[in-house]
Amino acid sequence: MSVNEILLLLGSGVLVGIINTLGGGGSVVSMALFMAMGMPVAIANGTNRIAVVMQNLSATIAFMRKNMLDIKNSLLLGVPTILGTIAGSLLAIDVSDTTFKICLSVVLAIILIYLIFDRDKVPNREGHKLQIRWWHYLLFFLVGFYGGYIYIGLGFLILAVTIWTMNLDIVTANVLKGCVIFISTPFALAVFMYNGQVDYMVGLLHGAGNILGAILASHWVVSWGVKFVKWFTLVIIVVSFVDLVGWISLQTLLSNML
Repeated sequence: MSVNEILLLLGSGVLVGIINTLGGGGSVVSMALFMAMGMPVAIANGTNRIAVVMQNLSATIAFMRKNMLDIKNSLLLGVPTILGTIAGSLLAIDVSDTTFKICLSVVLAIILIYLIFDRDKVPNREGHKLQIRWWHYLLFFLVGFYGGYIYIGLGFLILAVTIWTMNLDIVTANVLKGCVIFISTPFALAVFMYNGQVDYMVGLLHGAGNILGAILASHWVVSWGVKFVKWFTLVIIVVSFVDLVGWISLQTLLSNML
């Protein structure tokens, strides 16, 4: 591995950690980078899970220290998410580029429409009491299935579910999102590890950058508030769309940097 690759993995990891903690969509950058390094889609998908675990662990700990996390209900929602994640990851071994793009396009379109037309909510910075209904468990099973299968855009999908069906503001929804992803992702990672589809060195280097980005963003999200997180998320979604339709190519850009 060259020095440029190591520096790019660490630097992009910081960026991805910030993006995912404030909203979501950072894995678009991760996957583009890994494939630019020559990884097949399945190995890039598995390797990405290392950074996801490391980043969301850091963010969850930081939010716990700020008393922003409803631990009990996050764990309850984590159970169906884990089951869905295992089921989805078992199908993800042979996932194609076309499937990635179709699923991600649908998720991004839904979230983009909502964020554009939704009115801002007042953030509850002391933590929000979740009210879980029986059908929330079903929704989080489906969320977990998507996360295990594709993962890219999972953060946006969780934001959609929590904001629309639980009436959470985007900051509180982000806190819950990070915890649920941290709880469920190790199970997907285990499936990819079992099938030999993880590059550990790349994943750990990228994950180290993710940790720093997550720590920085977990502090910013409190001081900058709902409006900033909303518009930050919108920008990331638009960039992801532009990449999907081929107006820009993150993979080509990262290849040139290597």
